[in-house]
Amino acid sequence: MGRLLTGFFIVLIGMGCTKGVEYAQYQSTDSGSWHRDQIMEFQFEPADTLAHYSAFILLRNDNAYPYSNLFLIAERTGPDGESQRDTLEYEMADPAGNWMGSGTGSVVENKLGYIKDVVFPVNGVYTVRISHAMRRNGSVEGLETLPGVLDVGLQLELNQE
Repeated sequence: MGRLLTGFFIVLIGMGCTKGVEYAQYQSTDSGSWHRDQIMEFQFEPADTLAHYSAFILLRNDNAYPYSNLFLIAERTGPDGESQRDTLEYEMADPAGNWMGSGTGSVVENKLGYIKDVVFPVNGVYTVRISHAMRRNGSVEGLETLPGVLDVGLQLELNQE
């Protein structure tokens, strides 16, 4: 009973960290396979230049996804032209091979942390570009296509003050 109560409070605290979703958009891959040259681009204009936000990369995959991890390149560019590029790694499955996201059936939805508690200080449109950076073990060349990725998205949440 104590674990259940503790879990409940953790969920409540996690839900209290954001006021809500300010922006969310998905883009589909070509026939359930993400080509390395297919850069997913998202544009948003934060409503408040003083507010703190958290951003998440959203990803839908199915059982055709053959890996337990995922490497992404995310580049964020502000209206002033200033840019920041990150290489990100995510676990997609646990050691037993179970998907870590949520969903029913063969489609799994993942909400992957991207940036936390960030301020967008300049008025205007911000752009985030996301591409995959997957490689086979021991290979320098990146994978041309990444099977099993259905949709890639971006979600921006306003943090609670």
